[in-house]
Amino acid sequence: MSVAEAFGDVASLIAQMAPDKIVTLKASQQMSEEVERLVTLKKEGRITLEQTAELERFLALDLFISLAKARAHALLVK
Repeated sequence: MSVAEAFGDVASLIAQMAPDKIVTLKASQQMSEEVERLVTLKKEGRITLEQTAELERFLALDLFISLAKARAHALLVK
């Protein structure tokens, strides 16, 4: 099993718990601002290794949430 498959499996489990709530998940303003700041630093070539790792974790979390939302949406339209 790959990491992507594992993310998908867990996202499906979470989506099944409360699909109506999962589809409404949204990042907090603070999180959005931090991601935007890190992306700007990366574009400008001023990002540190620690900040790069943090940005990658945020992007992995975003992918996971997107998977859960897609699976929840699919459950709701059945």
